[in-house]
Amino acid sequence: MPNLIRRHWLLGLGLSLAAGLGALVYRVSSGVPPLGAAASGLPIVMRAEPLPLPELRVLDGAGRPVELSRLRGKLILLNVWATWCPPCRQEMPSLDRLQAQLGGADFEVMALSVDAGAKGLDLVKTFYASEGIKHLAIYQDAEAAAIFKLKAVGVPTTLLLDRQGREIGRMSGTAEWDSPKIVEALKALQRAGQAQ
Repeated sequence: MPNLIRRHWLLGLGLSLAAGLGALVYRVSSGVPPLGAAASGLPIVMRAEPLPLPELRVLDGAGRPVELSRLRGKLILLNVWATWCPPCRQEMPSLDRLQAQLGGADFEVMALSVDAGAKGLDLVKTFYASEGIKHLAIYQDAEAAAIFKLKAVGVPTTLLLDRQGREIGRMSGTAEWDSPKIVEALKALQRAGQAQ
């Protein structure tokens, strides 16, 4: 029995080391530089070069089509989420508070629900009402195309877009988006003009 425990421990250690090494190799081979001072407080992996996004048409809260490109001119935190995703539901209030703090002519949190179909919009509206989400506009990917076009590996996935609508960073998973560290990093990124 001790040999079995030792093998499991060694296997766990090996997998942990492999995952860490894989992350390091990805950062080096993808050309992603260390985070700059302006972005150092963000839980996002920043890109070495901005990545143009594909054209993406979604629906607004009234069910009208909206082109993602219409949001150009401001820094965008694009959060791809779903009402059926517990981690997504957990982080939505912090995204709402972030929008309340920083939202305006220069910054917007875009919460894009992948709840598809005709009832998807109703699910999002019901969730917003039940959680007291008041500052985030409703966007729905009714055709479930965004997750594939944006190459998201799952939900939640968050992309940071520059003022030209290009991806400059991304993360999978959740964050406390209105934490002082993240808010200050986003403000510094705006001031530094790195997202222009």
